[in-house]
Amino acid sequence: MTSIPNSLKKERSARRDKSEAGAVRLLLRLSAPYKFQLLLACLCVVIVNGAFLIQPLILQRVIDHFLIGGAAQSGLNSIGGLALLYVTVAAAGGIFSYLQALIAGKAGQSLIHELRVRVFSIIERLPLPYLDRTSSGRLITRATNDTAEISELYTDVVISLVKDVLLLLGIIYAMLLLSPSLTLVSFTVIPVMAFLVLFIKNRIKKNFFHMKHFIGQINGFIAESISGMRVIQSFRAEKEKEDQFLKLNGEYFKTTLIQVRLNSVLKPASDMFQSLAVAILVWYSISRISGGNLQIGVLFAFTTYIKQFFGPISDLADKYTSIQSALVSTERIYELIREEDRLEQPDRGLSMDRLHGTIEFRHVWFAYNDADWVLKDVSFVIAKGQTAAFIGETGAGKTTIISLINGFYRVQKGEILIDGVNVNDIRLDDLRRNISVVLQDVFLFSGTIRDNITLGDDIAEENVLEALQASCAEEFVLGSPGGMEGPVTERGGTLSAGQRQLISFARAIAHDPAIFVLDEATANIDTHTEKLIQKAIDNVASGRTTLIIAHRLSTIAGADLIIAMKEGRIAESGHPRELRQRGGYYAELLEESRSHIMSS
Repeated sequence: MTSIPNSLKKERSARRDKSEAGAVRLLLRLSAPYKFQLLLACLCVVIVNGAFLIQPLILQRVIDHFLIGGAAQSGLNSIGGLALLYVTVAAAGGIFSYLQALIAGKAGQSLIHELRVRVFSIIERLPLPYLDRTSSGRLITRATNDTAEISELYTDVVISLVKDVLLLLGIIYAMLLLSPSLTLVSFTVIPVMAFLVLFIKNRIKKNFFHMKHFIGQINGFIAESISGMRVIQSFRAEKEKEDQFLKLNGEYFKTTLIQVRLNSVLKPASDMFQSLAVAILVWYSISRISGGNLQIGVLFAFTTYIKQFFGPISDLADKYTSIQSALVSTERIYELIREEDRLEQPDRGLSMDRLHGTIEFRHVWFAYNDADWVLKDVSFVIAKGQTAAFIGETGAGKTTIISLINGFYRVQKGEILIDGVNVNDIRLDDLRRNISVVLQDVFLFSGTIRDNITLGDDIAEENVLEALQASCAEEFVLGSPGGMEGPVTERGGTLSAGQRQLISFARAIAHDPAIFVLDEATANIDTHTEKLIQKAIDNVASGRTTLIIAHRLSTIAGADLIIAMKEGRIAESGHPRELRQRGGYYAELLEESRSHIMSS
């Protein structure tokens, strides 16, 4: 096996340290708005701890002064009075423990609510290049599992941690007041336990990273499988997908077993060390009690304090894994939040409320991956109001041109102009408001037909009806049960491909774009629906710049300009009649299309 160079190990370690520091800073920033509530919860913790510390002292006084010493009793300084004080202290501890849990829980849930909104807001504005290389499962895990881990940190772990640390300090102080020598004897086992915790610490954290990685893969795999279930069932691939899932789930199972083993060591070890400390203390104290140098009540108080001391130690052992899990989740969310500087900025740039629709490409070169060019020195001009069609083989760069016009990616060379302005300088909000896209694979959201047309925009009722009419979807929509309020399931699963396509046309028209884009919009529909869509194209193209990507050349018969793409370059361009007469690439495709129709 090849060993990892020390320089690489140091670099990875430095990155981890930087990520950990960033995660801690993030937790502090998240906590800042709730510092008053957290401080109030900590004050309640101090009172609760005080109640715990006072109770053994009350019992010590009862044993040494009254039960054994036979001291005079009167008022509060009596067994009855001290019993009442003991009950009062215990009740106060219970009340303030409830208040602490209530305050901390509310603050923690409010904090996580805001964090989850922030994470989703970031995901919404992530640039497409980031989404292209990041699985949906990883992002889902950030917004769900990781925020849940941090939620547990604030609602349960943090205040418990403060409580346990303050209680430990209070116990140490009380024990030192009673007997410094017994305190030292009681803590002889602490160094051994501290070594054990430090030994396990790094393994726990490293394993948590593996667990988070696998749960992200599982989330992504399940989401992908549900989306593609029709394909899985059609090709009888259930067994293969189940085997893949079993492999992923098995890897996750292995990491959780490692975590169980590591967690199972800490609490039993704490209990063992507690019993060992009590045994050492009793062994040391027997001779001192018989010699009259130690009171029985002091020994009783010490054994109580030791149990109280190792209680928080045991609790910290339990909470340690939760803290490590939350810190790992925070680091993962911190990695996502660091992308905020690279998020799309919809409000930044030159304001252009309404575009005219003139599009120009000037010597554009573009690659998704380094120098693997998808577009090579592409130049063309589409005038305002023209209908331009892009044709060519799959992978020729047609859809990439549409993505660049929408500002989803930035070109490496050349420039793209809309109305004479570089597309990178136009406010994204204005740019995309003026461009409506109808895709081959229509995406519909759960909700109603109206929701899928307006997408939450405040569009007047008459405009929605006009869009339905112009898209030739009026008869289908208004004739269905519920009309525009009719339900749409996830991804429009209960609608036909043609119905989904008509709704997407209505959506595009209702937003009144200056530039209308159809990306293979007629590829998966029947002839009748194609005629309706062709009519819809004619309706919407009037007065708008229209871009059409189509394999069916019948769809682009009325285009003003055809741009034929081949291997990332423009093979030829011009009016359809001109290109037919030229007998070039377009004429060849047209002849192939006719031959295919005749043979079928």
